[in-house]
Amino acid sequence: MEQEHLIAIHKNHAGEIISFQTSSGRIISYRKAMMEASTGMITGVNIDESDDGSTTLSSEDGAGFGHYPDIY
Repeated sequence: MEQEHLIAIHKNHAGEIISFQTSSGRIISYRKAMMEASTGMITGVNIDESDDGSTTLSSEDGAGFGHYPDIY
């Protein structure tokens, strides 16, 4: 499978990102995006681990996902 990158986001009512749209048009959950980023299927993101052991996705350029358009 070809490498993809994230192009859009969807947030829940609390403002948390819950899903992404990929460059191929797939809509995937935050968790699936983390899995695919860890295996190299998705590029342009980093997986960050906090002191308490939780992991989050961040954009590789450090700008965050705030400028990404909403999927819906």
